[in-house]
Amino acid sequence: MLTRSEVAALVDHTLLKPEASEAAAAAAYAEGLDLGVYAVCLSPSMLPLRAAIDAQSAGPGAPKTCVVAGFPSGKHHTLIKAAEARMAVEEGAHEVDMVIDVGLALSGELDRVFSDVLTVREAIGADPVLKVIVESAALLEFGDADLLTEVCKRSVKGGATFVKTSTGFHPSGGASADAVRIMRTAVGPEVGVKASGGIRTAEAAQEMIDAGANRLGLSGTRAVLAGFPE
Repeated sequence: MLTRSEVAALVDHTLLKPEASEAAAAAAYAEGLDLGVYAVCLSPSMLPLRAAIDAQSAGPGAPKTCVVAGFPSGKHHTLIKAAEARMAVEEGAHEVDMVIDVGLALSGELDRVFSDVLTVREAIGADPVLKVIVESAALLEFGDADLLTEVCKRSVKGGATFVKTSTGFHPSGGASADAVRIMRTAVGPEVGVKASGGIRTAEAAQEMIDAGANRLGLSGTRAVLAGFPE
């Protein structure tokens, strides 16, 4: 089993509740800093985040700032997603987690899924990390493993740095080890896989890592990390 600090270095500490305030976002960043996480993932309206700016000026070990785009439905016009992502990067985000239009994928419109990702990548430039949320549980429920595989491949072709399982808001569910394994096989060793959605215990987190995830999206980060040895 990995140590607490090793797992923390894989975590995007997440606050995406609609009712979250700017004070809550600053507190989430402070908690992420205290826990030693890799990044803190917030709604784009929370930027620029003063707490993040202050922490990052203090040293290189501060968490990265991550935001979502087209969240949570993915039904936003591609140009809206791109503008939202570009503005977030201009306001200090290092990473963007965008949501695909799952309906397009399920309808076989995979070229449009690719175009969606590519447009966001072109909007933010080459440097920021781009994670593409594919809603793996929905693709597996209403499609199949081949569809999930192809969506991941198209996302990488469009410029994804990571493919990500879930928003955590879709009724089909969040991350599963089976989905992570399919996604890891689809993208190979060079592209990241982020497991997110419903990971609430150390055992679940370890299962995702064992399946091939190299980033975890957690909202209850402190409780999950408490289950790992020092």
